Amino acid sequence: MPEAKAKKEIVIRSSGNVFADLDFDNPQEELAKADLVVAIGQIIRARRLTQRQVAEEIGLDQPQVSRLLRGHTDGYSTGRLLRILNLLGQDIEIRLRPKQARAAHGSLTVVS
Repeated sequence: MPEAKAKKEIVIRSSGNVFADLDFDNPQEELAKADLVVAIGQIIRARRLTQRQVAEEIGLDQPQVSRLLRGHTDGYSTGRLLRILNLLGQDIEIRLRPKQARAAHGSLTVVS
């Protein structure tokens, strides 16, 4: 049996933001929204809520909750996701600080 040739793989180092790597229009906002959805999911698991219970608490229907938890954030602004977190009993604190000197623009980071 002939020896298989090893394929040369090209590996590209991530910028740390998959949405920037995939050339999304607003990668910082997309990453923040994804982080907010992760936080929503963590709260739901910690409180052991069903999607139906969550839907009642936040004013959506169960299929919308399911889509959101699977990362479908189209139609959800960061403000709307923050309101969902409030409805789930979370306080939100927003901190502002000067951007890093080497950065072209400021950044948006979610810490939960």
